[in-house]
Amino acid sequence: MDQPSSDTLAKVRKLLAKAEDPAATAQEAETYTAKAAELMAAHGIDRALLALADPGLDIVGDLVIVLDRPYAVDKADLLSAISVALRCRPVRRTRYSGGSKELSVHLFGHRCDLQRAEILFTSLLVQAVHALARTAVPASDHPAAFRRSWLAGFSRSVGDRLSAVEVQAADRARDRFAAQGTSSALVLADRSAAVESARDRTYPHLRQASARRLSGSGMHAGWSAGQRADLGSTRLPGRRSLPRA
Repeated sequence: MDQPSSDTLAKVRKLLAKAEDPAATAQEAETYTAKAAELMAAHGIDRALLALADPGLDIVGDLVIVLDRPYAVDKADLLSAISVALRCRPVRRTRYSGGSKELSVHLFGHRCDLQRAEILFTSLLVQAVHALARTAVPASDHPAAFRRSWLAGFSRSVGDRLSAVEVQAADRARDRFAAQGTSSALVLADRSAAVESARDRTYPHLRQASARRLSGSGMHAGWSAGQRADLGSTRLPGRRSLPRA
């Protein structure tokens, strides 16, 4: 029963490889990206449907991703935006090891959704690095402040895009859920509740983080870049670096 899943992800990888090809036109890249995003969302719905018959096919698990400097907090914001859109729940952790500060995000989610979140974060982080490197910092702005605001706009943009694609995938599968005697809204709500329960068992005393205040002028440029971003890849995270502050 895993073969359809593998085939879908293979198609996603091929589409994204075409979208990332420097020889592809902007229109071609957008077409490949849109199809890849659609397939990725459908993959999540397929796994949710399969798990109705056999919950063991897509159990709730967890994943810890350590964010490297520079801009570790901004990377955590991007990861959080992606994971929430894909029905995972992130917990940000700050720890000190050997006198140095380490920021990580502990993700909780169904196995399929964790996989999708990691794939998308890896791709979008690489794309953010490339796009930000091509973006000139206004002379009137501090480079670090501009880049942080740019990354915030990028994160919000891709998070909104992913959320919309996920909703559309669930709507298209309405009849398939009905054939199982249920609805996509009920199944996905139950899955989210199971994820939140796993998170709360591990972190029973979570506190809501304070909203960040950013002074840079890069929000709009980052948002626009997020609208153009590919929505997946298979490269490993942490292999690209953002510009130094």
